[in-house]
Amino acid sequence: MLALEGRECQVCFKAWIYPSATPVVSLSPIPMAAVSLSVSTVKPLGDRVFIKVSESEERTSGGILLPDTAQEKPQVGEVVQVGPGKRNDDGSRQAPEVSVGDRVLYSKYAGTDIKLGSEDYVLLSEKDILAVVS
Repeated sequence: MLALEGRECQVCFKAWIYPSATPVVSLSPIPMAAVSLSVSTVKPLGDRVFIKVSESEERTSGGILLPDTAQEKPQVGEVVQVGPGKRNDDGSRQAPEVSVGDRVLYSKYAGTDIKLGSEDYVLLSEKDILAVVS
């Protein structure tokens, strides 16, 4: 309920309902700004790393085709963007151990999954990276 100059208004999902014959204020929803994201516009902060997820295996070693629901979440990806690094106690930055282009192995359920277009990415902290894969 809203009270506008002594009159009550109820919010309905489809329209405003005014109990009196003349509305006091006409309110309209404000549209949200559209944000266009691409890999080049994402810059991780601190010790975070932006990784392009490698494709998951669609077949087993025996040649059996796996449906999407049976495929495991991949743990390998390519580093696309790297943050400036973690801050030390004295305020200086510690340079990240990984760089753009490295293939890394990361924790299975670490980070935040992000989908840009048809590609899958994960944004995670550098401490969640387990190894650099050659």
